[in-house]
Amino acid sequence: MAAPLAYALIATDLDGTLLRGDDTLSDRSRIALARVAAAGARHLVVTGRPAPRVRPLLEDLGSRGLAVCGQGAQLYDAGADRLLWSVTLDRELAETALGKIEAEVGQVYAAVDQDGVDGLTLIEPGYLMPHPTLPAVRVGRRDDLWCEPISKVLLRHHALEDDELASTARSVVGSLASVTMSGPGTVELQPLGITKATGLALAAQHLGLRPSDTIAFGDMPNDIPMFDWAAHGVAMANAHPELKAVADEVTSSNEDDGIALVLERLFS
Repeated sequence: MAAPLAYALIATDLDGTLLRGDDTLSDRSRIALARVAAAGARHLVVTGRPAPRVRPLLEDLGSRGLAVCGQGAQLYDAGADRLLWSVTLDRELAETALGKIEAEVGQVYAAVDQDGVDGLTLIEPGYLMPHPTLPAVRVGRRDDLWCEPISKVLLRHHALEDDELASTARSVVGSLASVTMSGPGTVELQPLGITKATGLALAAQHLGLRPSDTIAFGDMPNDIPMFDWAAHGVAMANAHPELKAVADEVTSSNEDDGIALVLERLFS
């Protein structure tokens, strides 16, 4: 009789966690994920990237299952190439929130992820993509960002550190949107109440799994709700101090196959 799985659901962030800095997945990580699948456990990507920016990675992994995208705003079915669930950020509220933030800190530069499996990432003049390998379309003016439904807004400031920008945004945005920080140069506005945990919980429900079945890996403050929901949270060595403070375990960095190190121990 096979031994019970330590965890039946392996939830991993992408940037700074599963992926290396050059957006690649190491051979060791691939082998570890294959071992997880062979044991009967499920791997679930839980990322801030929107579904269109996750699709190529899932294809590379041969994954035809679910993925939580857009900071929990999208539940994507890779096999059917469709969104099972999505929630959008009201564009008028987003504009109002940007105005409140700029009243406090001066000009910010914004980008948006459009909703849908073929949604674009639009960037206004002055915005620099934190991940230059990800495709984006530059628009002529901010008003052009609101041409289609969006799942979130990404913000950058020419001088403020990410922590300061995120803190100020939270203090002034109020009930208009949720504010997260998901990576260097990546402060985001998303629909109020939507987090990686809400998306992970929905995916787990579809899979018939529970928090007690779940181990989660991450590197940034936006992963805190996911750690709170899962039975066990593992922060990368390169993780933000706020995430390390609530993690059950700290592993090696994303460059040093930190996820594989833990999975090899659990699925030996």
